[in-house]
Amino acid sequence: MDRIEVKNIYQYQNQEIDTYLLVTKKELREGKKDYYVRIEFVDKTGPVSGNIWNNALAFMDSFSEGEVVKIRALVASYKEQTQLNVKKIRRAESSEYDFMEFVQKTKKDLNQMSDDFFKLIDSLNDEHLKQLLKNIFEDKEIWSKFSECPAAKSWHHNYIGGLLEHSLSVAKICDFVSALYPVDRDELVSGALLHDFGKIFEYTTLPIIEFTDPGRLIGHIVLGDQYITNKACEINLFPQHKLMKLRHLIISHHGELEKGAVKVPQTIEATVLHFADNMDAQTWGVHQLMEAATDPKASWSDFDKLNNRYIYLK
Repeated sequence: MDRIEVKNIYQYQNQEIDTYLLVTKKELREGKKDYYVRIEFVDKTGPVSGNIWNNALAFMDSFSEGEVVKIRALVASYKEQTQLNVKKIRRAESSEYDFMEFVQKTKKDLNQMSDDFFKLIDSLNDEHLKQLLKNIFEDKEIWSKFSECPAAKSWHHNYIGGLLEHSLSVAKICDFVSALYPVDRDELVSGALLHDFGKIFEYTTLPIIEFTDPGRLIGHIVLGDQYITNKACEINLFPQHKLMKLRHLIISHHGELEKGAVKVPQTIEATVLHFADNMDAQTWGVHQLMEAATDPKASWSDFDKLNNRYIYLK
């Protein structure tokens, strides 16, 4: 398979290329004169956008989201971002490619992250919280799902291993902050390690990140709270007051009702967790935007629709 990786496509500006890419999103849009198809592509090195400007309707059924396609496209630049003007596109045959070449994964060492995660659990002094986390994460099937799960469908840590990476970063922030403020360190770190646990039930990973039915209808906060509560009830004499506060950390970590929180933060630990979670998600989201700008001459990132801004790269 002759393939140009996404990170190198900018080098072919104003040239036509033939390559293979994974389609993560396609959308038929109405332009000023005619319909066109907007496509989001990806490979293991990053994302790139493309458009089918001519005969858009004729191409709509020739490929689907989650499929690897072979394309011929003109490499263009729009607002300093590399784009593909797609001339030809077809489904690729399975014999033409190795699917793992199109799967984005964490760039951090999975074994090291796992060690750091369990070291934080072992550092807890509260025996009930320590037992709860061990009962959850020492389950091999659960750990396999957790360590492979993305942390989001888009914006931040949206790749295999992203949930572990994000949860560990948030927990490390909370561990550091626990020395600065009068918080219950064990409660805070436990909440950080568990806050997005329900995402293992919210997402499927391959061929592309997508919501499960429970993920759409119920969501990771409620799914995680339900599972964690059931596991705590299996532990003899688990203090109900402690479980209540841990559950509050989980159901309030989005911070605002308008952003999906079941309750707003109403303890100091919940307040810290919300800001630690938001800090890691927003900072890493910006980092991923910067990484996606593969052209070293670009001064600005692609437009961040979620936060309504561009990111300066220089």
